[in-house]
Amino acid sequence: MAEERQKRKQRGTDPMARGYARAEERNQAAREALAPLAEGERPRVVTIGAVVAGLIALSIVAGYVAGVKVNGQTPRLPQVLAPALIMGVMSWGMWHARYWAVLGFQLILVFLIFSAVYGLALQAATVGQFAATLGLLAVAGTFFFFMVKAMARIQMPQRLPRE
Repeated sequence: MAEERQKRKQRGTDPMARGYARAEERNQAAREALAPLAEGERPRVVTIGAVVAGLIALSIVAGYVAGVKVNGQTPRLPQVLAPALIMGVMSWGMWHARYWAVLGFQLILVFLIFSAVYGLALQAATVGQFAATLGLLAVAGTFFFFMVKAMARIQMPQRLPRE
């Protein structure tokens, strides 16, 4: 079986090798279609993500200052500062179009997506809970989808003009 596949590969008739070649052609075409970011430019979805992350950081601190209780107890300062600091740094990084910040935000979105799917499958007891969880899934999934292309543009090296 392996010998036959090797022979087909050498003749150029291996369907798997042709499939990989076609996929690589599509990937190359997609890479060439991307335009690198101009100096100081950031994709709109990254700007929205930076604002959202900043608002989350501010809301965490504002909730603590307002005396919000979690499960009947006031959270300790490190429990408030850690997520506020992470979201604040992520907001700054996305505002400056840093790849690591967008990647970190996407990681948080993945956790939200998995949590929402779990909530839909096992936790949503009322129609309101189901609708809110479905909304969270839609927003997080949309953010994630649009940030993939933005990450590719942020990561791109500058192209040299063709001669």
